[in-house]
Amino acid sequence: MTPSSAHSIPVSYWHRLEDGRLQCDLCPRLCKLREGQRGLCFVRERQQDQLWLSSYGRSSGFCIDPIEKKPLNHFLPGTPVLSFGTAGCNLACKFCQNWDMSKSREMDTLAQQAMPEDLAAAAVRHGCRSVAFTYNDPVSFLEYAVDTAQACREQQVRSVAVTAGYICAEPRERFFQSLDAANIDLKAFDERFYYKLCGGHLQPVLETLQYVVRETSVWLEITILLIPGENDSDAELNALSEWVVNELGCNVPLHFTAYHPDWKFRSAPPTPASTLQRARAIARGKGIKYVYTGNVHDQQGSSTWCTGCGALLIERDWYRLGHWGLNPQARCDRCGTALPGVFEAQPGHWGAQRQPVVIVTDD
Repeated sequence: MTPSSAHSIPVSYWHRLEDGRLQCDLCPRLCKLREGQRGLCFVRERQQDQLWLSSYGRSSGFCIDPIEKKPLNHFLPGTPVLSFGTAGCNLACKFCQNWDMSKSREMDTLAQQAMPEDLAAAAVRHGCRSVAFTYNDPVSFLEYAVDTAQACREQQVRSVAVTAGYICAEPRERFFQSLDAANIDLKAFDERFYYKLCGGHLQPVLETLQYVVRETSVWLEITILLIPGENDSDAELNALSEWVVNELGCNVPLHFTAYHPDWKFRSAPPTPASTLQRARAIARGKGIKYVYTGNVHDQQGSSTWCTGCGALLIERDWYRLGHWGLNPQARCDRCGTALPGVFEAQPGHWGAQRQPVVIVTDD
């Protein structure tokens, strides 16, 4: 890929060092590049004395998913979301569950193409209420994600990011101002874990979480992938839950999801359902109102319950919705307690289906 390609664009958030290298200021990795070098994310590179994004308008594929798969349980439940990603990632998680995309070093695998306006038009054409930047971290393709979100907003389509939140302060503001919802993947509540297994640091992610809640109107949910023996101790789960309540508030939904051995980390066993249920009980005991289990079949733990009277508000069986106990104002039918989130008067009916789509372009 060269800067002359239609899919390479010059990017912001870098500066020149005294030794002539260019430092990328997009994320806390602060990659320092000489001519021809790429950052760890692989899609930001130095060519012709400038930093470029080499994956603009390119994707490994497009699918329509249920919004619950992101996972987002309090954002337009039951509706379809047009999902896509590119290649590369700015963390190096050894346990990555989407490694075939996020760890890709083969740009030629990005065979499908779509510019931002094409994606917005496709979402409208297929009846999607939102577009999701997912599969790999959209921080690495920030400019493509922001332009797509703006194109979607012009078509009354909402934008969702599934991200690890590993981003510097200035680009963070630009990134989140274009979004309507985000699920931030909090890898652990432990610096050692971030450094050892992700090649990063915890504090920048905590700062991103605080920023989203305090400075934006973006609807936020958090996912924690629990790995047996690594980030699932009672002490860590208690500390995590206390921090969320104190710093983010008790209404931010948490999703505890099950790990399976993958990529470069296969020493831990798959996460048992009992671990997810224990984590859910700890978080609820600390005052977090909406706590979910994922990647396991657990209707109790995946459904939404009223915090006022205990009534079932949204029944979920995997990604399929059942009983709907909300009135058109997103309040409990029984006691009137409001459910925080972004809801329409009636739930969607997309269900559990996953539908690959081809994006029609103007080329």
